[in-house]
Amino acid sequence: MPSTSAASPEHLAHQALTRYLELCDVPRPPDASGTLADLFTPDAVWEGVGPLYTEKFGRTTGPAAIAAMLSAYLPPNPHFRANAHLLHPGTTHAEGDKVRGRWLMQQVSRYESGAAELIVARLDVTFRVAADGARIRHFRTERLFDAGLGPSASDLLQEAPR
Repeated sequence: MPSTSAASPEHLAHQALTRYLELCDVPRPPDASGTLADLFTPDAVWEGVGPLYTEKFGRTTGPAAIAAMLSAYLPPNPHFRANAHLLHPGTTHAEGDKVRGRWLMQQVSRYESGAAELIVARLDVTFRVAADGARIRHFRTERLFDAGLGPSASDLLQEAPR
């Protein structure tokens, strides 16, 4: 892996976003390290935008508050049985110590209730880049699409008569 000093600001921002998504996956990948709060600047803002997320998520400020809000959905809290984020190629633009990126993200989730859904969201994220890497300064997510999914193969096997 290249050293942080050799990586472009855009690459560092992409690494930070990828790490954020890994820390929100359930189960978490075994090599995902650190905490959600580590990924945000001291003045960070996380917000839901658009008609489906403004009211649901609102606006949260500060790394500790953002990490607490996100952690309410993650183990050991009973929300997801499984949750995976798929990040599509996006666009990034660096200016000084800031990088702004826009991506489409798919989230596939199975909840503790057994229900499952696919969500597509637009991410608009601003990062602050320093010698030690990129941190999220402003994270915006807008839900664009969702669809319920049927039972999983393992659920069907558990229900099948023997």
